[in-house]
Amino acid sequence: MSDKSVQITNEMPADVLRVRTFGGFSIVYRGNEISFGQQNESQIVHLLQLLLHFREKGVSRDLAKAELFGDRDVDDVSHSIRNIIYNLRKKLREFGFPDSQYVVKRGGIYYWADDIPVDEDSAEFERSLGEAMAEKNAEKKLDLLMKTIYLYKGRFLSGNESSVWSVHEAERYRDLFAQAVNDAADLARDAHKFKMMQEIGVYAAKVDPFSEWEILTLEALSGLGRFDRTERFYRETVDAYTAEYGGRTNSYVREFVNRIGLKLVIGHESLEDIQEKMRDDSAHDRRGYYCSLPVFQEIYRITERMMERAGDRIFLMLCTIIDSKGNPMLSGIRLEELSERLKEAIVTSVRYTDTVTRYGKGQYLILLINTTFEDCSIVAKRINSNFKRAGQRTGVSYSVSNIIVSAYSEENHDLNI
Repeated sequence: MSDKSVQITNEMPADVLRVRTFGGFSIVYRGNEISFGQQNESQIVHLLQLLLHFREKGVSRDLAKAELFGDRDVDDVSHSIRNIIYNLRKKLREFGFPDSQYVVKRGGIYYWADDIPVDEDSAEFERSLGEAMAEKNAEKKLDLLMKTIYLYKGRFLSGNESSVWSVHEAERYRDLFAQAVNDAADLARDAHKFKMMQEIGVYAAKVDPFSEWEILTLEALSGLGRFDRTERFYRETVDAYTAEYGGRTNSYVREFVNRIGLKLVIGHESLEDIQEKMRDDSAHDRRGYYCSLPVFQEIYRITERMMERAGDRIFLMLCTIIDSKGNPMLSGIRLEELSERLKEAIVTSVRYTDTVTRYGKGQYLILLINTTFEDCSIVAKRINSNFKRAGQRTGVSYSVSNIIVSAYSEENHDLNI
């Protein structure tokens, strides 16, 4: 599909100005790529981008003023724009463009001259998507959508995020790309074309990274029966998102892990094999179960559902590192050192049936199973004993809440240890 699009591009008449806006900005004329080098952020380049992109409706004086001068006070806007147009014409002639006005003004609107035709990738993308959406035949529509998807090579005018109009257009094209990808994936799924669905997901994640397209790939791998690959791909994806967004305490990462986890399907195995894979090999050390925040959250939710019937009391304890004045410590190398020591103190102080996670900098959550409020105080004292050193001025504050509030009168408590 992509080879075909390249072939079409190469057959284009040499006198047509080929403009690339996806994934950056470049122009090719008569086989020569025009590079503006360090001038890529100059006013003449910004004006050229406006003129080439808005060829049909043109560029108004107000739009040109806003994009070329921003909030700067300009005494004579029209004169300043004429100077930029003059420099643009001079630069294009230096690049070997044929003799032309390049920029014409009609009815107070600036237009790119008609004598140099333009082929712009973003315009072709939009035209192709329109053709695909108008197609009624599912198979033909899928083929057209696949062609459209491959026309998108990355964010519109990437690197030009300081320009309001280009940012707006970038988001618009990104939304159109998402529409093409989702519609193509739906058609591929309905036709059980999971190989094509995988291709869609992989390409989409490449040109529009960290937009959750990996969920399509994971679903496709499951559809193909590639269960040997699904678990590994799932772990790789979660690790990548965790690294990109700053750890699993990030709320978006937690939600994404849950969404992509719903698409994870494992191959057919016996109950013994499944149980062996799920077994906790660390249970023999009798320490508290330390896990990531997303896992802790799921344990909390299922525990909350079970508790009313079971009748057990379960408490949620928050441990926060505080300074010598009793205020929470928020940052610093010292906080990281204390956090690691507090983690070790907690997992060695609670029972192996209790669950522990790090919530944020200097904070840990503990799910205390089948216990009492009085026992929570004992746990806190045990943590303090394992955490504190001689002469240490920092400490830990403890807050406790019963999960089933209606079954216990003491809703929230701070423990004074």
